[in-house]
Amino acid sequence: MPANVSVAILAMPATTNFKSGASIVMTQSSKVLPTRARAVVVGGGVVGCSVAYHLAKLGWTDVVLIERAQLTSGTTWHAAGLLTTLRDTETQTKLALYTQGLYRRLEEETGQATGLIGCGSIQLACTPDKAEEMRRGLQAAKVWNIECEEISPAEVQRMWPLAYTGDVQAAFHFPHDGRINPTDVTQALAKGARMAGVQIFENCSVGAIESEAGKVIAVDTSLGRIETSIVVNCAGMWAREIGRLAGIDIPLQAAEHYYLISDSVAGVHTNLPILRDPARQAYVREEAGKIMVGIFEDAARPWALEGVPDDFTFGEIQPDWDRLQPYLERAMERVPILAQTGIKLLFCGPESFTADHNYLMGEAAKLKGFFVAAGFNSLGILSGGGVGLVMAHWIANGHPPMDVWSVNINRTHHWQNNTSYLADRLVESLGIGYQDHWPFRQWQTARGVKRSMLHDRMAAAGACFGEAAGWERPNWFANPGQTPEYRHSWSRQNWFENNAAEHRAVREQVGMFEQSSFAKLLVQGRDAEPCLNRIASADLSVPIGKVVYTQFLNVRGGIEADITITRLAADQYLLLTPAFTATHVTAWLRNHFEPASHCVLTDISDAWCMLNVQGPNARALLSSVATGDWSNAAFPFGTVREVQIGYATLLAMRLSYVGELGWELYIPAPFAPGVYDALLEAGAAHGLRHCGYHTLNSLRIEKGFREWSHDIGSDDTPLDADLGFTCAWNKPGGFIGRDALVDLRDKPRRRRLVQFLLEDPKENLFHNEPILHRGERVGMVTSAMYGHTLGGSVGLGYVSHEDGVTADLVAGGAFTLQIADRIVPARASLDPMYDPDAGRMFI
Repeated sequence: MPANVSVAILAMPATTNFKSGASIVMTQSSKVLPTRARAVVVGGGVVGCSVAYHLAKLGWTDVVLIERAQLTSGTTWHAAGLLTTLRDTETQTKLALYTQGLYRRLEEETGQATGLIGCGSIQLACTPDKAEEMRRGLQAAKVWNIECEEISPAEVQRMWPLAYTGDVQAAFHFPHDGRINPTDVTQALAKGARMAGVQIFENCSVGAIESEAGKVIAVDTSLGRIETSIVVNCAGMWAREIGRLAGIDIPLQAAEHYYLISDSVAGVHTNLPILRDPARQAYVREEAGKIMVGIFEDAARPWALEGVPDDFTFGEIQPDWDRLQPYLERAMERVPILAQTGIKLLFCGPESFTADHNYLMGEAAKLKGFFVAAGFNSLGILSGGGVGLVMAHWIANGHPPMDVWSVNINRTHHWQNNTSYLADRLVESLGIGYQDHWPFRQWQTARGVKRSMLHDRMAAAGACFGEAAGWERPNWFANPGQTPEYRHSWSRQNWFENNAAEHRAVREQVGMFEQSSFAKLLVQGRDAEPCLNRIASADLSVPIGKVVYTQFLNVRGGIEADITITRLAADQYLLLTPAFTATHVTAWLRNHFEPASHCVLTDISDAWCMLNVQGPNARALLSSVATGDWSNAAFPFGTVREVQIGYATLLAMRLSYVGELGWELYIPAPFAPGVYDALLEAGAAHGLRHCGYHTLNSLRIEKGFREWSHDIGSDDTPLDADLGFTCAWNKPGGFIGRDALVDLRDKPRRRRLVQFLLEDPKENLFHNEPILHRGERVGMVTSAMYGHTLGGSVGLGYVSHEDGVTADLVAGGAFTLQIADRIVPARASLDPMYDPDAGRMFI
């Protein structure tokens, strides 16, 4: 969905106005817990009250909110109340932007004060790299309709006279940011919900979540049992425990979180902007004539690993001065007067954090009607309004009002609910928002979770590993004598030449990728074909041995999965999807199989390794070590065959995600080392080179191949992405999403994915750079890397135009890309600039 469209959705006025006459005031003792409700919201913090409020706005007034103690008594009450809009992702930014608008009108609507102060915020950049990062972020923010500007250190000094600015290289002002009283705004949301008929019960704890046939049927509470088909788990740091009651994994963990409040300081007033100071891992704001300093340290401490106590209400944690002292001293240097000012309060309270610093939202994969809105990484106040809106639409309409994959709980995996893993990752996760957000940055903690059978061989070959869905994967390979580690920057990084050599090897000779992390799903049964044919856009009524590239679409025509499906037998198909999508794809299949069908889904991912051999010499290499005829006539593109290499019998699948001749080899895991050794020994004669995931990415972007969650997603149709060729428009029974696409097929394409090549080879594209046509913003880059064959940075991105994005418009030029404070000319094409006829894959 284009940025302007989804922002418009989040900015929609309420469709149901609350009337003061509808308010029903009851004391707790006068209310009796109903035996039935349309939805039950668990948790009375800002998020739970926002979900109840927004459900009521959609006409769902038969809603019960239950809170184990009192409203706000978990973590909401001690939040700092910051309202800063520009976040790490587009989704989080849009949630924050809507939240600000809601909070501005909430007091007038409900009569409940919220304590909103529109003081603005300033983010400081104290290094050239942080300045480059923020300048890039500033341009993205403008596309997302956030008013912001770069200001000088002198302007910071003028706006914040007590601040030290000697080390500031650049600063960025967001005039509409602000702060709010967390308790007051939660009470306003609760009041608004009550005014529409929502019932709120405090001192009501959950004892069990009842389900039947994979669906929620009731909630057992300390005040009685409520029949319901919808439960919304907004229990904050208790959400993991509530999830366990339902058999659902909610991987979050509480941590110590600190701020201090000084004694009164002369010259401090309510309109001082919030200062965000990543160099000192801190924020600074006014607090009733005093100064608050909050810390997001780079080495945090988990809390309550055995579970949050049930009776922890308006609770605090004993602060550890010794651990925090170095962080506090450095943070206080930003406002030197603090060194001569007393400290009124050093507060430590728990907040819950997730393994990737993104929220946990949506319907659980394994239990229909069980929704989650938790894990907000200390950002619940600033996102709470948007979270409530999105969750309400998701519950009422069956889908969110915009693409929210980055916060969808179905991106997580069962193993991530491991306590040791969460404890180790949280050390880094808490403070990640105040670190440098380098391109290609890798998590440093909780590594080595999953390793393929070939991991040690990859390490011996010089692999520098990255992590995806727990898997250690080779991202690039070091040369002899070179240390396989990242040195990050916003220019060419230390592995640029390694990537160039790997890229050239695939284009000119042959490369080998270790891709065992791919999820491998086996669908079997006499109804496998009709079940999958209804879900997939392509026709799967194909001969045994045929490989089909296809999408799974939602009813709106948006792409829910980008996948290859191979027919192994009359009643058996093998589905391949990236590891990070495994939970989502598995849930999508199970939710869309016909209930009475004879169709079984089995995850066989860990039983198989995968080596991907790609390049002009791939045929010669494989022919030298494997059985069978590998000629184009005998082994055409899009087919699979059982072959033997050494003592191993494996599946060879002729496919390419890089635009070259190649095969993916699926090997039973115990046999993978032998196959790898045979390929490596024979490969020397053919110029074989180890290649990593960065090279896979640079090759596929150069070829214009799409990646799900970057270039395509639930709000993008195959028509938008020029993937209409995957749709079998006339297959019997059609496919999910077909009707929506048919309505769009003959209309002008007002939004299309376009490939761009920067004319200046020294500039670097990464992600989210604005696309301009004749000086006007028309889209953003969705993915990019340096294209070593094309000789410059290559990006993919959607272009929008009211009259249609035609070949003439694209070919007419006048495209530029905004990179930080620089405007860079770019070539644009609807067709891949590398091998547009795809001849190299079919030789």
